[in-house]
Formats: sequence, structure tokens, C-alpha cells
Amino acid sequence: MKGFDPKFKDFPDYIIGITKEIWEDRGIATLRNYYAPDIVVRMPGSVSVGNQGVIGATMATLAEFPDRTLLGEDVIWSGTPERGMLSSHRIMSTATHLGDGAFGKATGSKLTYRILADCHAKNNAIDDEWLIRDNGAVVKQMGWEPKEFTRDLIAREGGPEHAVKPLTPATDLVGPYQGTGNDSEWGQRHTDVLTRMMNADMSAIEAIYDRAVHTEYPGGTTGHSWAPVDRFWMSLRAALPSAEFKVHHQIGRADANMPPRSAVRWSMHGKHDGWGALGAPTGADIYVLGISHAEWGELTGGNIKLRREWTLFDETAVWKQILLQTGDL
Repeated sequence: MKGFDPKFKDFPDYIIGITKEIWEDRGIATLRNYYAPDIVVRMPGSVSVGNQGVIGATMATLAEFPDRTLLGEDVIWSGTPERGMLSSHRIMSTATHLGDGAFGKATGSKLTYRILADCHAKNNAIDDEWLIRDNGAVVKQMGWEPKEFTRDLIAREGGPEHAVKPLTPATDLVGPYQGTGNDSEWGQRHTDVLTRMMNADMSAIEAIYDRAVHTEYPGGTTGHSWAPVDRFWMSLRAALPSAEFKVHHQIGRADANMPPRSAVRWSMHGKHDGWGALGAPTGADIYVLGISHAEWGELTGGNIKLRREWTLFDETAVWKQILLQTGDL
């Protein structure tokens, strides 16, 4: 871990450790050290530059959710300390909505939701980030549907002229990390099955996924076996049938005492011109940023299958793009 604080045993320890230190231990000021001054942070709902904005956003989130926990489930990573390392980490978060804020008036709702984030780090600081929070799960537990919540959010932000613009190719910024991951077979397997499904080859599901696969999808949706996989990926592709599907980053790892894992960051960009996950076609130009994690294994000898999958995109950011373009406010 050359260039990193020696208190961290390895890169996963760094990622999980600073997350707890910042959020749960209230070391918010350490963001000035752990986040580079000109860090680029991309969330589906916004793009920002600089650690000062991250500090302000962190304090606002903790004012709204003061008992928030961030439980590190996995860190799938590539790179070297000398050249820089990219972590794709998965967090299960719990929180109670006790303060007014970005999610509206305090509801007292107790929440459980996931976050998937890709972070590039070098010399003990993160300088590039892609972060997806399952806002669909958050708002559903507060009693909203994502579309209606987003309509209310646009109004609270001052209407369409003043609303924060979601992440799209037009609003994205180039950061210091230009890598694409590693060449592990596990990342390649993952990319291959996603690409097959997005090319309408849904037979890939029964061929690649284990029959008892456990899945976690946006909106806090848990599934078991092939049918939930088919419903999720089919309905997403059906909503955006002409959109370009692109893989931006893939990592595979085979670590001791862990199953083989993979992390893929991908996007879809194109017209909402089909019936599917987003209802009636609107013709809106949509950009979907997604991150997927998977675990692989052999339940029966010689028969490698995808046994667990986690995929997130932000439903509220997608609806914001549709509502701002259609004027359905």
C-alpha cells in the first residue's frame, strides 16, 4: 500500500475504513485528506467537482439521516498503489429519516438500501468517483413511487429551469482515471452475459445464471431463480430498445477465502421508445448509469454459474430526465 496510510492493511481495509471514519465516526473533516481537492463525483442525479462540495453534501445527509450506518459488504478492486487503484464497493446502509432535507419533510421512516460505488484512489486520496444509491428503495420506503417523488423534487428545487441536472454525456466531466479494469476471466464472464442480454439473447439467463441465483435489483427488489433476472433485464431493455449499451469498466477477482467475484460499470443511452420498466414510451433521451456485482461458483462440479447478482441504477434520476424533457410536471 505504497503512498497510503500504514494503518490500512490493504485496499479493501482502506475503502471500508475511511467510509466508517467519515460517516459513522463523524470524521467529516477528513474528507479534505481522503478526497482530492478537485475530485470529480458522478451520481446519476448530479455531477460535482471538489471535496468541499462533498463535505457539505455529507453533512446535509447526516442532518437528514443522523443514525445512518454504512455496512461494507464487498470491495472488488484492480490496479496498484503506484499507478492507482479502482475499487467497486458495495454498501448496505440503514438510516432513519429524522430531518428535513433532499428527501422532503422528515417522515421518521426506517430505511434499508444499498449503494454501489466505483472509486479511484492514489496516494491515500480518492480523486474520481461514480456512485449509485438505490434512491428507488429509499423513496418507496417513505411511501412514494419514484416518478411522483421526482416530480415533487423538481418543484422543491425551483422548477425545471432551476432543478439540478442529472448525469448525462452532456453534463459528465473527465476525471483523472482512464482505466478499464483488469483482464480477469470473471469480469469477462460478467461482461459477456450482460452484453448477451442487452443484445436480446435472453437464453443467456438459464445458460449462465444458477437456477437458485439470488438477485438484488433497484427499488430494494430481492429475487430468487431465473424469473426475476428475466423480468429485470427484459423490462429495462424493452423500455430502451434502441439505446446503446456500453461497458465502461470491468473487474474480476479470485481472492483466498472468497468466491470469484466481478464488478461491471455500464451505461445505456438512447430514446425511451419502448414499453417496459418506464411505462408508456415518451421519446425522452435517457442516460442510465449502472453498476453490477456478481459472485460465481460451482454448486455441481465443472458447472460454473453466476450465483449472486447485485445491480443498481437510480430510478429517480431516470424519471427526472423524462419529466424535465416531457414537461409532465
